[in-house]
Parts: sequence; structure tokens; C-alpha cells
Amino acid sequence: MGFRLPAAIRRASFSSSQTSSKVSNIPKGYLAVYVGEEMKRFVVPLSYLNQPSFQDLLSQSEEVFGYDHPMGGLTIPCREDVFLNITSRFNRL
Repeated sequence: MGFRLPAAIRRASFSSSQTSSKVSNIPKGYLAVYVGEEMKRFVVPLSYLNQPSFQDLLSQSEEVFGYDHPMGGLTIPCREDVFLNITSRFNRL
């Protein structure tokens, strides 16, 4: 069974034309996202893309920002504490 990435991820993760230092600081197998009012940067494992609650966050991102993300990368429209709460559950699995 294949996994179909939400449009926001497909667009963000495969745009290799970006060569900024922030992009080069992301290890293979990880994805950078910006979260919260202060747009704090988090580098998360790509395995999070398989988690339904993370997919919900990506859907919210697509609804709010479409493909116009203010930080130039993927922006998740939720509070930082909510994001940390959701992603901390993935590490317990």
C-alpha cells in the first residue's frame, strides 16, 4: 500500500532549487517546519509524515497558507506547545 503525501509536502520537499544554509543543515531523512507565533524552526523525521495527527497539521497548513509559506519553508499553523505535545507522542510509539 502506497502513501500519498499531501500537496503541501510534495511541493516543499521536492523543490531542490533552494540552496540556503538552512536547507543544507537538514540531515537526510528529516524535514524542517516552522511552528508558532515566533515561527520556531523544528527539524523532524520524515517518519512523522505517516502519523495521522501530523497529516492533520499538514492539511491545516495547506488550508491556511496554500503554497505561500511566509518563512519560505513549510509553516505549521498551531501553537508551539501543541506541536510539541503532538510530536512527543510519536516518540513513545
